[in-house]
Amino acid sequence: MDTYELKLCGVKRELPFIDLEDNLAFASFVIMGDTELITACAPDLAEKIGDVDVIITAEAKGIALAYEISRLLGKKEFIVARKSIKSYMCGVVSVSVHSITTSGEQHLYLDGHDAKRLCGKRVCIVDDVISTGESLYALEALVESAKGIVTRKAAVLAEGKAAERDDIIFLQKLPLFHKCDDNSYEIKES
Repeated sequence: MDTYELKLCGVKRELPFIDLEDNLAFASFVIMGDTELITACAPDLAEKIGDVDVIITAEAKGIALAYEISRLLGKKEFIVARKSIKSYMCGVVSVSVHSITTSGEQHLYLDGHDAKRLCGKRVCIVDDVISTGESLYALEALVESAKGIVTRKAAVLAEGKAAERDDIIFLQKLPLFHKCDDNSYEIKES
């Protein structure tokens, strides 16, 4: 097995394996730039999300998905938490984050104008994959620091043990994998 075949909302993709430590691996799911997959998944996810005031995502892989969900839910805009402070940003709110797909500590930043748009609003956090939950926790902390109310947390896929969580909305489970001695991969049991 060189790739993992994912069938999702009528679309098939071959996901390459990415090795981690201790013979653990994940199937790399990148929805950014995949118009066919985004338009196939977004309606189901938007229906599960339902009534919220604001959609927020982290830069960058969730942006196109958040756009499409916002459009389907009739929102005029959505918010993107940035990974660096831009010159136009003022009154910046920030949190740190660790992610399975990114090495080292990163920070998420929210422009003060966007923070005001979150204040008192029912917010849905949107991401492509929820795995360890670190990015999700960081976005949740960012929303709460802006006095927003996280009412939904949604992703296309829940990876590994994240699929056991009852506080997230997702379309399908994505397993983690064990790398065998012969360099093949098998689904890792929970």
